[in-house]
Amino acid sequence: MEAVKRAKERFAKYPVIFSKCSKQASVYARCVLVREDSVKKDDCAKEFKEFQACLTSAAKDLKTRI
Repeated sequence: MEAVKRAKERFAKYPVIFSKCSKQASVYARCVLVREDSVKKDDCAKEFKEFQACLTSAAKDLKTRI
């Protein structure tokens, strides 16, 4: 049950991680919404990579993983 406890602790940190990346999330969401009807693979790859890098960095700062 230790694994379940650690997972719950990790999931509890997700709101903090996502809040630290709200700017990148907004940029990525805006990119997707602009292309809402015709979004294709890699249309917003740059924005997604920035968002992903922010999430990874924020998780590392909190000494957890995503």
